[in-house]
Amino acid sequence: MTEQASVGQALEIEQVGQLRGAVIPVTPFQQNCTILWDDASMQAVVVDPGGDVERIVAAIEQAGVSVERIWLTHGHLDHAGGADELREKLNNAPIEGPDQRDEFLLQGLEAQASAYGFAMRNVVPDRWLGEGDTVALGEHRFEVLHCPGHTTGHVVFVNQAARFALVGDVLFQGSIGRTDFPYGDHAALIRAITEKLLPLGDDFSFLCGHGPGSTIGAERRSNPFLR
Repeated sequence: MTEQASVGQALEIEQVGQLRGAVIPVTPFQQNCTILWDDASMQAVVVDPGGDVERIVAAIEQAGVSVERIWLTHGHLDHAGGADELREKLNNAPIEGPDQRDEFLLQGLEAQASAYGFAMRNVVPDRWLGEGDTVALGEHRFEVLHCPGHTTGHVVFVNQAARFALVGDVLFQGSIGRTDFPYGDHAALIRAITEKLLPLGDDFSFLCGHGPGSTIGAERRSNPFLR
């Protein structure tokens, strides 16, 4: 859980129904794009394809999986900037998420990227997500939690059976998401973490948008932003 995988290297996340995954760091921001799949059916999802789409496609091919969906946690360019291109390359695999409150960010991806010298596309998801929705990877069901603060429409994907979550830029090992954007809200972010993530249980493991993953218990005990 705490190491990043090079292209094509399978990183086992949880042995529940053969759920496996690989983390592909993308863009100069080293964002953790995650390929998650069921080892029995080889059905897969790609979470937060922020860019470097050719690397993501190469990893998909090397893993030998069939991507059914693309999931987005939020609308920042390093998480969503490659989504439209990847959808096209994957025969229009549907994009799910984030919450519609991030629509303005997804419609500003091209402008965001140009400020950094990147070429990225704006994107419209096939399905907006909200609190209480579910998304599926084969037989694996993930609950959707709306966790604003870093962005207004940030969502988190939670698999209760595997005791595993994909939390984007809400919570990190030893840190939390930035809230110094015009739309950021530190109080809302802390509230989302304390009211929605911490109650999941100390044994819950998670992958985040940057850096190594962690567990809820480790962050409850040692994360300085949660004391």
